[in-house]
Amino acid sequence: MANSKYEYVKSFELEDEVMFPNLIVVRIDGRDFSRFAQVHEFEKPNDEATLNLMNSCSAAVLEEYPDIVFAYGYSDEYSFVFKKTSRFYQRRASKILSLVASFFAAAYVTKWEEFFPQRKLEYAPSFSSKVVSCASPEVLQVYLAWRQQDCHAKNQYETCFWMLVKSGKTISETQEILKGTQKQQKNELLFQKFGINYKTLPELFRQGSCLFKTKVEETVKHDENGNPIKRLRRKAILVHSENIAARSFWNEHPSLCNELGHFTKDIGRIEPDFVRSFEFENKLLPLTWVVVRIDGHHFHRFSDVHEFEKPNDEQALKLMNSCAVAVLEEFEDIQFAYGVSDEYSFVLKKESELYKRHSSQIVSAIASLFTSTYVIKWRDFFPHKELKYPPSFDGRAVCYPTHKILLDYLAWRQVDCHINNQYNTCFWMLVKSGKTKTQSQDYLKGTQTREKNELLSHQFGIQYSSLPLIFRMGSSVFRLKEAAAVENGVVPGKKLKQEGEVVVDHCNIIERCFWEEHPHILSYS
Repeated sequence: MANSKYEYVKSFELEDEVMFPNLIVVRIDGRDFSRFAQVHEFEKPNDEATLNLMNSCSAAVLEEYPDIVFAYGYSDEYSFVFKKTSRFYQRRASKILSLVASFFAAAYVTKWEEFFPQRKLEYAPSFSSKVVSCASPEVLQVYLAWRQQDCHAKNQYETCFWMLVKSGKTISETQEILKGTQKQQKNELLFQKFGINYKTLPELFRQGSCLFKTKVEETVKHDENGNPIKRLRRKAILVHSENIAARSFWNEHPSLCNELGHFTKDIGRIEPDFVRSFEFENKLLPLTWVVVRIDGHHFHRFSDVHEFEKPNDEQALKLMNSCAVAVLEEFEDIQFAYGVSDEYSFVLKKESELYKRHSSQIVSAIASLFTSTYVIKWRDFFPHKELKYPPSFDGRAVCYPTHKILLDYLAWRQVDCHINNQYNTCFWMLVKSGKTKTQSQDYLKGTQTREKNELLSHQFGIQYSSLPLIFRMGSSVFRLKEAAAVENGVVPGKKLKQEGEVVVDHCNIIERCFWEEHPHILSYS
């Protein structure tokens, strides 16, 4: 990070480390998936292709993150369990939960066509997530039993519900018929009225799906005689089990015992409130400005693999801006966003009650929507470039108590943009002129702003102040208070924008004149 007088704002960031020896569980849930299922015409009560898509995405998560060793899911939710020794992301809850939700959302979009080749993805899906900090293997056992019990209960109810609706009952009539019914009564209803033996329904629907890593033998190459050479490697496998919290299931898979601990006895009655007490939740302070900042995960590699132009790829920046616009259009409580390179900061209005100010849900929803939008819009900005693998973003939420400190935070990010962009412009011009990266770093070591400007001017004929504003200023995203002509970073050129429309501009947000010209952006009651 670049040094500036605004760096004091970092002191408002709070650590949210999940302490040892707690086991980390990240649970993701589809955001408004009832609507998503309706728009995409998923089959009721269960759409097998949808569940297989969820399982495929979960397998991708396990392959991507070695520390995740077990997962359980059904419907639109999945729980991911990290090995007990994990130090992933220094065990920081917000980073972990946002990254998992982000990668899952990206995988969902990437794999959509594989499972729905004849069906268009109408809009970007997103997921909220939370961390459950299990104090012992026994707590993990109760948690898993709770989630599978929920799977059983919901699937049985949904099966009865949709069979009744399909038979001609209205939704209100169906709800009234099922009100207060017990498990046995639902089984009898299905059998007597529809000839369905609930226990013969697919395991995928009744039991949910488990994924865990085990050693499998795979052919890695062939010798000169054509004989296969095999190696053992850890791979995620999918299983269905009647009771994933049973000692018998756990003992069948020694890797689970080794990496998560033993289940010493089977459990009886489950108290959901007991499990909920282990949810790792940070509720954001009321009446403070909340900023959610997301950062690209390993984007140096991502930009190299996708051959982004150095020091700045304008199309990549415009793609980021388009995703930020989508986030503001989805969440009315976000009043302003500022982005540079592979990061974006989103400012929620001071009185926002989005997700009841639960940090985990806010951060994961924004990060996952941003990511899925990135994948969907990729071809709009790179029509001739294949997306090699799904990107992901991690995030965190920080509370700023006053208007001045919030503006200082935004100024800090733009100062950082200035300094980093100037350095990177010099660095890549030197590299392109023939110097090695090490020589370029040594050449620039200790240089000041004026010296860098002179280097660009004298050696490369570049006036830094004439470089595109999107590179030097970053991008500001906000809603117009009234119709106006605005230089839009997504669609070049001046065009008339309507009141309330989300726009992108490249302007100086360090000086107060911008805020004085747009007082509505950060206004609050």
